[in-house]
Amino acid sequence: MPCPSLPTHAPLTEAFCDLSGDLMRLARRLARSEAEAQDLVQEVLLRLWRRRAEVAEVDDLRAYARTSLRNLYRQGLRRLPMEALEDCASPAVDPAVFGALALRDVAGAIERLPADQARLIRLVASGETSPAVLSALTGVPKGTVMSRLARARAALRGDMGIAPDAPVSSLI
Repeated sequence: MPCPSLPTHAPLTEAFCDLSGDLMRLARRLARSEAEAQDLVQEVLLRLWRRRAEVAEVDDLRAYARTSLRNLYRQGLRRLPMEALEDCASPAVDPAVFGALALRDVAGAIERLPADQARLIRLVASGETSPAVLSALTGVPKGTVMSRLARARAALRGDMGIAPDAPVSSLI
């Protein structure tokens, strides 16, 4: 599983990525299901990341993380068993959240575009799709508008990890 690198905490991020496989093996032995094992590992890594300043001082991060996972598992045993997702009346996460996250990612990608391309993409996103109108609004020739839009769309697809021929709906 590839891990994203964060420049300010790169060594710690790499250490967490290296730990995830080991923690997953331990969690699979402890948990009743694959989903529970994944939840345990994610929760432990999240807790460690939240306390990364303290964790950076730990001598044996592997042992510390494994102990944290065992403790988290034991705490879960003391609680009532979780209701299965199939038995829940409503979803655990509002389905609209995924669309909102995708839109946030797109907005960030638009911010990274050159200013002239970003302006055109924002105009298109607001509903203006006519090249002639876009040309009149920006004071740029119609051919230039078309080429800037093509470059902007290609850059957005690359930034978002979408194949050049994939539909935009693949974002969501």
